[in-house]
Amino acid sequence: MSHYFRLLTIGLFVLFAVTRAEARQDTGVRSQVQHPNPYDHAQTIEDAVRIKDQLVEYSATFGKQPVYDDEGNVIAGLFYTFYQRTNGAPNVERPLVISFNGGPGSASVWMHLGYTGPKKLIIDEEGYPIQPYGVRDNDHSILDVADIVFVNPVNTAFSRPAPDVETEQFFGVNEDVAYLADWIDTFVSRHERWTSPKFLIGESYGTTRVSGLAGQLQGRHWMYLNGVILVSPTGLGVDRDGAVRAANYLPYYAATAWYHEQLETDLQTRDLRDLLPEVEAWTLDVFLPAIARGGSLNADTRMEVASVAARYAGLDAEDFLQHNLQVPTSYFWKDLLRDEGLTVGRLDSRYRGIDRQDAGVRYDGDPALTAWNHAFAPAINHYLRDELGYETELQYNLFGPVSPWNRDGDRTGEQLRRAMAQNPYLHVMVQAGYYDGGTDYFNAKYTMWNMDPSGDMQDRMRFKGYRSGHMMYLRDEDLATSNQDIRDLIADAVNAGSLPAQY
Repeated sequence: MSHYFRLLTIGLFVLFAVTRAEARQDTGVRSQVQHPNPYDHAQTIEDAVRIKDQLVEYSATFGKQPVYDDEGNVIAGLFYTFYQRTNGAPNVERPLVISFNGGPGSASVWMHLGYTGPKKLIIDEEGYPIQPYGVRDNDHSILDVADIVFVNPVNTAFSRPAPDVETEQFFGVNEDVAYLADWIDTFVSRHERWTSPKFLIGESYGTTRVSGLAGQLQGRHWMYLNGVILVSPTGLGVDRDGAVRAANYLPYYAATAWYHEQLETDLQTRDLRDLLPEVEAWTLDVFLPAIARGGSLNADTRMEVASVAARYAGLDAEDFLQHNLQVPTSYFWKDLLRDEGLTVGRLDSRYRGIDRQDAGVRYDGDPALTAWNHAFAPAINHYLRDELGYETELQYNLFGPVSPWNRDGDRTGEQLRRAMAQNPYLHVMVQAGYYDGGTDYFNAKYTMWNMDPSGDMQDRMRFKGYRSGHMMYLRDEDLATSNQDIRDLIADAVNAGSLPAQY
């Protein structure tokens, strides 16, 4: 009898295994889910998405690839997801886009499920969370024209250091760039993509990362890029202290006040893109010099400047006078809608929040970031674990522990400029939302201008602005436009590559 029950148990186990395998086969999973090497393994599924009325068949490979030290020892494993179109041109001819988010300490989830990938989280047309959580096809993905790999640095997503490894070697501006360049070199070699046109895209701190990588890949790995896309860029080490830092926020203030209908009628009735060039010109020609004069500015001129600045910002002149013409962003987010008992968001100032009290000079928290965490965390866990079938008990770190972060020696803007100067094929595009108060659009323009002070490379640099915030792609209209802008950049840069690389 025990022999019979043993056979029955084995039979039920085999039936369960076969049934589970068949269920997993229905979702396209082709490889084993066990991970004998926790730092080096991969699985692949096959899927398809319709983009611009065209069926795009693709493979999605996901898992971990090691980071090695100089002696060849494994010191970390980075989790990645790699999408390759399978019904188009051969892989070696297709552009390869390598995608990073920022933080530092942020996973690749944001652009992965919000922007360029074949799946997009379920949100409303303006980017606000709705339930049930999950993902849907992204019919604006750039997968029709380029393969994409989403990379997660150490301690983000499922990426982790090896035991007893000193993590200081990963956590810093230059440390981050050095090991990620090594990882990209290995990835490109493993997937035989050395002849593919290559593009880096980074968002927020990810723009610091990819700007440094452009120089590091070219200078140490002899890997020359065709393009770098800077989404909501940071300062990239370009100096803007003092009066410049204070003045440059005014165009963003004007955009946000316009959105919330806080401007005087003659300004409010104009289209935003008609209004902003006027504010930008006044900022550079009048506001910046006035702030630079400090206490030497006479009282009448000070009052006149404060009145115009307040008119553009939707505040009172007294706000600018009391702050010596330098109204900080924290005060603006708290004060713009104070009379309505509301605050505005930092990363996307279209979002409104509620504080414990209306008084004060700083809000309790960013309502934009809260809304995004609300939607992205369940979506990425559901997608990777349930739809792709990646099995792990590790926590997916939307924001991982990466402190302290060494910010010394940030010359990433100069690294990108030098890479452009030495590589005539390299094109750069900046994408920014008008309502982003964390990495505002006008400072992004300033970075472009001053990263290339001679102006000799401006013909290979382009700026695109959108009527949304830090993650402009969360708004349906901007998702379509911003992805098309990437397609256009890829096409232009690849076409330029057919000509000799010379000045």
